[in-house]
Amino acid sequence: MRIVKLAAAMVALASVPANADPGQVSAAVKADYDGYLDDLFVHFHQNPELSFLETETAKRMAAELRAAGLEVTEGVGGTGVVGMVRNGAGPLILLRADMDGLPLPEKTDLSYASKAVQTGQDGKDYPVMHACGHDVHITSMVGTARQLMAMKGRWSGTLMFVVQPAEERVGGAKAMLEDGLYDRFGKPDFALAFHVASALPTGKITASEGIQYSSADSVDIMVPGIGAHGASPHMGRDPVYIASQIVTAMQSIVSREVMPLSPAVITVGAFHSGTKHNIISDRADLQLTVRANDEATRAQLLKAIERVAVNIGKAHGLPDDMPVQVTVSEGTPVTNNDPQLARRLNAALKRDLGEAVFEPWVQEGMGAEDFAFFVAEDLGVPGYYFAVGGTPQAAFDAEAKGGPAVPSHHSPLFKIAPRESVTLGTEAMIAAVLELAPR
Repeated sequence: MRIVKLAAAMVALASVPANADPGQVSAAVKADYDGYLDDLFVHFHQNPELSFLETETAKRMAAELRAAGLEVTEGVGGTGVVGMVRNGAGPLILLRADMDGLPLPEKTDLSYASKAVQTGQDGKDYPVMHACGHDVHITSMVGTARQLMAMKGRWSGTLMFVVQPAEERVGGAKAMLEDGLYDRFGKPDFALAFHVASALPTGKITASEGIQYSSADSVDIMVPGIGAHGASPHMGRDPVYIASQIVTAMQSIVSREVMPLSPAVITVGAFHSGTKHNIISDRADLQLTVRANDEATRAQLLKAIERVAVNIGKAHGLPDDMPVQVTVSEGTPVTNNDPQLARRLNAALKRDLGEAVFEPWVQEGMGAEDFAFFVAEDLGVPGYYFAVGGTPQAAFDAEAKGGPAVPSHHSPLFKIAPRESVTLGTEAMIAAVLELAPR
C-alpha cells in the first residue's frame, strides 16, 4: 500500500517561477502529481465516505490546505472545509470541490479499489466508492492550492477554497450557505468548479455559455392502502395497484403536459411494498428523480406529480383521511454558467491550454449539480463550471469496435484516468484564476 506523508508535502512541490508560462505551469503540475498527488488520490479513492459523513476526508483536506499555507476553517455546514488565502487587492474567487462518495460496492479491476464500508445516517452499513470522481476533484483542489501558493507573484486577490460535503445528496452547498459561508468569508466575485466526465476523452475540456446542468428533485410518494388477504382484494384497497397506476400516469406528464421542446424527466427509481405473496399491504412507497432545464418546467413537473398522485388515490377509493402523500426531500436548481464569464474563461483556457483541448459543449443527459446554490441568481455571484475528460480515447475506440462499454458515473465499474484528469483540472483552475486576478 502506498503511504502519503503529509510532512513531505511541500518538499515535493516543484518551484514555479513568478513569470512562468503555461508550459512551465503544466510541467510543474505534472511533476507535483507524480511526486505527491498520485498517492493522495489513491488515499482518497480507497477511503470514500458517504454524504454528510465525510469526517476523515474533511480532516485530511483541512490538513492538506493548511500544509499549503492556507487559513483553514472546519465544520462549515457540517463537514465542510474552507481554506482562505489573501494576496493583495483584487477579486474574491471561490474554488469548489465536492468530496462525498456513493453507497456502491466497487467492482473495478483497480489495484487500489475501495473496500470501504460505512454506517449511513440511517444506521445501516453500506459499501462506499468514489463512483462519480469526487476523489479527482479534491485531489485537484490540493494541487491547485499548492501551485497558486507557489505563484503568488502572478496573481492578486483573495481565494476561497471550498471543500463541500454531500453533493450527491444535493444538500452540501445549501448547508454551507445556511451556515453563513458568504457572511463569514465574503461573497465571491466569481465562483469556479469542475467535474471529471467519464463520457469525455482525457485531455479535453468543455463548458457551456449558458445551462451546464439540469435541476434535480428527489420526490417521495407514500401511497396508503387498506390491508387484506390476497384472496379477498375487495375487502381492502391495494396500494401496489394504486402506486402502479401512479407510475404509469406520471409518464403522461412529460409526454402530454410539458411543451415538447422543454426537456423533462420523471424517473421512478424505487418501488417498495408488501412482505408476502398473499398479503395485500397497507402501504407502498415510490422514490422519484425529477429533472428539468428551466425553473418554470421544474415547478410544473412537481405540481403535476402531486396532482396526479393524490387524485389517482382518490379515484381508487382511498378515504379523505388517507391521502397519497407527496414530499420533495432534496432538490437543486438548474446550474447556469454566467455567459459573459464563460466566454471570457473559455477563451483564456483555449489560449493557455491550447485550442485542441476544448470540445463544443453538448448536453448529453440531465445530470444535476448543487453548485447552483453558490451561484443562485438572487446572490449575484457569476459562476463557471466546466467538465474535464476522464476516460482515455483508447477506451472509446475499443468500445466502438465491440469492446467493453465505458462505465458511466454511479456505476460500480466507474473508473477514470487519475493523472490525466487531476492535472488538466488543476491546470485549468490555475489558468482561470490567473485570468480573473492578474497582478
